[in-house]
Amino acid sequence: MRGFLVVLAVLGLATAARAQDPGKALPVFDQKHGGSEKVHVLAHVEGNPGAWKAADIEIEQEPGRPYVYLSGFTNFNTQIYDIRDPSHPKKVFEWTIENPELHRGIGAMDGKYFKINGRYYYAQSLQFMQGSPDADLGAVIFDVTGLPDGSKVKEVARIRYPQSPGGFHNTFAYKHSDGRALYFATVNEPKALVYDLGKIVSGAPESEWLVGEVPNPTPFRQLGAGGYHDFYVGYDPATHQDKFYGAGLGGYSVWDVTHPEAPKQLFTITGLGLDIAHTFTPSPDGKYAVTETEYQYTPLRIWDLTPGQTGAAKNLDTPIGAWTADWRDLSHNHEVRWPYVFVSAYEDGLQVFDMSDPRNPKTVGHYYTCECQHEHGFGGSPDNGWESEHSVEQGAFGVDVRNYDGLVVLSDMRSGLWLFRMDGFTGWNGRDHGMPNISSVQDWDHGPEGAGRPTAMRTGGGERR
Repeated sequence: MRGFLVVLAVLGLATAARAQDPGKALPVFDQKHGGSEKVHVLAHVEGNPGAWKAADIEIEQEPGRPYVYLSGFTNFNTQIYDIRDPSHPKKVFEWTIENPELHRGIGAMDGKYFKINGRYYYAQSLQFMQGSPDADLGAVIFDVTGLPDGSKVKEVARIRYPQSPGGFHNTFAYKHSDGRALYFATVNEPKALVYDLGKIVSGAPESEWLVGEVPNPTPFRQLGAGGYHDFYVGYDPATHQDKFYGAGLGGYSVWDVTHPEAPKQLFTITGLGLDIAHTFTPSPDGKYAVTETEYQYTPLRIWDLTPGQTGAAKNLDTPIGAWTADWRDLSHNHEVRWPYVFVSAYEDGLQVFDMSDPRNPKTVGHYYTCECQHEHGFGGSPDNGWESEHSVEQGAFGVDVRNYDGLVVLSDMRSGLWLFRMDGFTGWNGRDHGMPNISSVQDWDHGPEGAGRPTAMRTGGGERR
């Protein structure tokens, strides 16, 4: 309840600030454009303002699979680009839900690719409102093995969850240490769902698809809310556990999902100001983490997870560092490739910072992608959404990094698809930095590094070669 009151206070302050003088314009800050010398634009595919907005983005990781997947708000669609020539992306496939004019909601939000038995798949999460067609539809799965020939892309399954309409906001495809390909998904309940992708694509009965649930035990459960917003799943070679790092209403929570059918909570990060938890990404060794909370003026916080990971503390509430591109704004998603963190920072576009010293992170590169020429304010509303002239939640939305060569892709809600390279970053392998070779990139052929398989055999799943 204390956290709930904090949220109400924040919303109240925003409303009061807007109401003080409705006839007076908010101050206009300096317009931002261009970027730093280290960051270079390879290509930009412009969006279509008013008709289509880019949501999240996903890039395949194998050299022979040069494909980028772009989710779309408004038109509820998926676009696939062939980027074998990174300077000239070529759209090779586009899909839209049937009868899009009848649907209401966010639409195509988040997409993840995965590989099973030599075939490649893409899962597109979807969110439609109650009263709209397909309100119970969480994701559509496509077989994309035949790319770049778009005519060979075939739908293979639809995941529905009628128990809680509203679809899946965020998802995570994970190669578990037991060999299974799992799909973690948010739902409009205080938990995350865990699906067995192997059973789904093999045509097993739908009753066998859902294999586990990860609770979100926060104070918001008593208020009928408290679901997860986003999460990361990774293997911890030090403890030989598969771990779930979840962010949602009430804070952040870490779970042991070595047995996803019976997850065990390890520790939390909660406290005043941490209630609207959005994104939670650990370092490759699980010692540090970067978190985001979804309200204006908030920096990305950096945490030392050691007390929680060792069992010395059940809750952490004091970060050791923080970073922001602009104190007046808000960053959105991020990808950790130690020591770098690649950030899709809404109005501040692509931002890259170095957290080798977690207590003193340093910006090392940036490029402003957002065509956000408006006055800063306190956030949008259900009526104006991302089109609001008083919202900082517009611009760079999603970011992803290709490990074998360091290519960075970014989706901007207003300006579309961007491809970048950064000087000195020609690929990533955790062992080059004294870390496990673990990130959001999965080794679909061999499973997590350190999970009992010889390191010398690992060549797939994005390892730099």
